[in-house]
Amino acid sequence: MLLSTLAAAAAALGLTLAAGSASAQLGELVDQTRLRVCADPHNLPFSNQAGEGFENKIAELLADELGVELAYTWYPQSVGFVRNTLGARLCDVVIGITSTSELMQNTNPYYRSSYVLIQRADAETKAASLHDPALKGLSIGAVARTPPVDLLARQGLLKKLRPYALVVDTRFDTPARQMVEDVAAGEIDVGVPWGPIAGYWAKQQSVPMEVVPLTEESAGARLDFRITMGLRRNEPEWKELLNTFIAEHQDEIQAILLEYGVPLLDRQGQPIEAAAGKRQGALERVPEPAGFRTQAYRAPVPATLRGATTVGTAELQALLEAEAPILIDVLPAPRPPADRAGVRLWRPTPRANIPGSVWLPNVGYGELSAEFETYFEDNLARLTAGDRSRRLVIYCQADCWMSWNAAKRAVQIGYDNVVWYPEGTDGWAAAGLPLEPAAPEPMPDFVEAADAAAPPES
Repeated sequence: MLLSTLAAAAAALGLTLAAGSASAQLGELVDQTRLRVCADPHNLPFSNQAGEGFENKIAELLADELGVELAYTWYPQSVGFVRNTLGARLCDVVIGITSTSELMQNTNPYYRSSYVLIQRADAETKAASLHDPALKGLSIGAVARTPPVDLLARQGLLKKLRPYALVVDTRFDTPARQMVEDVAAGEIDVGVPWGPIAGYWAKQQSVPMEVVPLTEESAGARLDFRITMGLRRNEPEWKELLNTFIAEHQDEIQAILLEYGVPLLDRQGQPIEAAAGKRQGALERVPEPAGFRTQAYRAPVPATLRGATTVGTAELQALLEAEAPILIDVLPAPRPPADRAGVRLWRPTPRANIPGSVWLPNVGYGELSAEFETYFEDNLARLTAGDRSRRLVIYCQADCWMSWNAAKRAVQIGYDNVVWYPEGTDGWAAAGLPLEPAAPEPMPDFVEAADAAAPPES
């Protein structure tokens, strides 16, 4: 089942799978007979040379599916890691990297986690968030220059802070692990480490520990991140193969993460409980259709889009801070109801979108008229000045298949840097981010020519 899906994806990309085995001819890679992974040799719970980390387990799963030998290029994950591993072509994939990384190309995310509060379960005074007044009476540990420190500073809590080093030689120092052990020993009252580290080392302590994901700290600092695999730029076939693997093995990947105590968040940013994780993850995923969605456009959407990169609100914020992608809103333009067409007093519903966006309405329907296909292609060519490598960010509203269709259409046209933002203006506004009044680009006569299906907001 899985192998046939991977084989179909590989065939579509011009790759081949050897008869009778899953041995992949990975055409863009230097060594097509091995899965070469870039990894830190001393960085549990992520990876180590003994293969004990959860990224080791995910790499094993990937190598097994591809039917090739697993090999590692070891290097401490600090300054120079990407340059001396992936960049030097000594390996071909980094199993875990944030989706906002600018040093490499990202796959679709395969998990989402956050910074956490970690405390002893028997603590007399407990905090539930970084805004909890209880923190004023507690000693707090945090890794220097990480996002929680900014929030602690705004709360006037730096005098209560015990800092732990950010950049270390992982052969000798593991600051976040030390922080967890200090909380368990009563040296400090509460720690604020990165969730996957906290969840793993909390399970190793001799006293019960509580790990609380920080899911309501959106104002002022970003505390949750989507994690992807990283690869070199300009390797679209390898990216597509990795995205196929992630989509097909999401349940198994999630099970590995939960086994290691990783605090996972769902698409709404809420914690996934370990006992219900596999079931909940399966219920939340909507499979990608082979073609375009042609009806019921306002409904749950897939978590991924093959050939494109999927981002959340925080990732899009970071992307906009780092560069100037082309933002494209594809919400259908309002049109008068059939029984009121031509009535002078009819007024369209105002549209507000992300500042700097271009509104190309009606290009997200499952079937487009020839006029609208030309309209979409011509506008993309105009906006990109003919450069199909320009980054396009396509969105609509939350649970809006229009944006999924339009992003898929852009990929099929030949744009190789398409970003899909499924949360759309709903997610942007919910994060307290600004919207601005929008007007659609001039378009064909859509009242008569466009798909008769109602727009998502109706």
